Amino acid sequence: MSDQELNRLMPELRFPEFRTSPFWNWLKGDDLFDQIANRSHNSDLPILAITQEYGAIPRELIDYHVSVTEKSVESYKVVEVGDFIISLRSFQGGIEFSKYKGLCSPAYVILRKKSSAAVNDFFKHYFKTAQFIKELNKNLEGLRDGKMISYKQFSELSLPKPSPAEQQKIAACFSSLDELIAAEVQKMEALKVHKKGLMRALFPVEGKTVPRVRFEGFAGEWEERTLAQVCNLKAGKFVSASEIMEEQTANSFPCYGGNGLRGFTRSYNHSGTYSLIGRQGALCGNVTFATGNFHATEHAVVVYPYDNIDTNWLYFVLVHLNLNQYATGQAQPGLSVDSLNQVELFVPPNKVEQQKIAASLSSLDETIAMQTQTIESLKLYKKGLMQSLFPETNSEK
Repeated sequence: MSDQELNRLMPELRFPEFRTSPFWNWLKGDDLFDQIANRSHNSDLPILAITQEYGAIPRELIDYHVSVTEKSVESYKVVEVGDFIISLRSFQGGIEFSKYKGLCSPAYVILRKKSSAAVNDFFKHYFKTAQFIKELNKNLEGLRDGKMISYKQFSELSLPKPSPAEQQKIAACFSSLDELIAAEVQKMEALKVHKKGLMRALFPVEGKTVPRVRFEGFAGEWEERTLAQVCNLKAGKFVSASEIMEEQTANSFPCYGGNGLRGFTRSYNHSGTYSLIGRQGALCGNVTFATGNFHATEHAVVVYPYDNIDTNWLYFVLVHLNLNQYATGQAQPGLSVDSLNQVELFVPPNKVEQQKIAASLSSLDETIAMQTQTIESLKLYKKGLMQSLFPETNSEK
């Protein structure tokens, strides 16, 4: 697309006060941003992790464990608040923004706006759009992990520059939406914490034979049992990888393996409601709740509860037991049916009490699922809004 054509582009949606404004200007990357390589520091600033999820963030604030030597930190670059960073994953997730002052690896490219005509929060969102990432990859054929997008390549990209006022309006819109999404995520995390606490209260802790909290009308000791005494455990059946599809079709069924849902198959070997225990790999011991017609592979152990055991209650017990702690093997951790059969647990003799506990936790799971859907809907809405508030260059036309 020529410069003249670019400068006649407008987004699909504009705020009312800008609808009669001129077309957006488009400038090259190096007209708007400088490359920064400041190494003047005493190694006393926090080291930043450059992530797609959090942007640039101090490593100690997230679960990031990569050790570096004091000598190597001397070559690290200083990142100021408001800088942008091109990372090794920018060709996948765009360019990251920093709300923190700190240090980053010399392998990264640091960008800093040249003037107040470029509004940081506007570009923070634009650099994460599908349109921009697509443009970022245009001339990077053969790019693979470990290769960096250079400042030269960035400088050749055409970037939008509406008026500062319109940039600020768009940025404020997305920032407000981000705050709403963050608030909903906090609600979901609070629900998950509440569920953990509720499970600790509804099942006996170590050394106790009854839970701390019981529903009205139930008393007496819970009975100590092994899994072999409450259910029958049986591994599923092998299915070749070529028979597993990534997408579900009208005539396919969920296929569960050692780490939960693996894909979809055209046949099934179970029908009903069962807990499935993953028995192979680092995540062995994970528990999936499967309903309807499905295929369980040889890496999933199907749990068949006996008549006096509620299947929903048993699912929550299995999750609570943290079965991964019983895994054996270093290179390829695993769980055998024999070892699972010996796991001990306490069981309320009254099946109605089991059902009450399961119903309480299932209700909370439904609330968490609804909250998750709310968050996904907001993210989808934001994605659509980004497509409408930023123009599509269609530069390959």
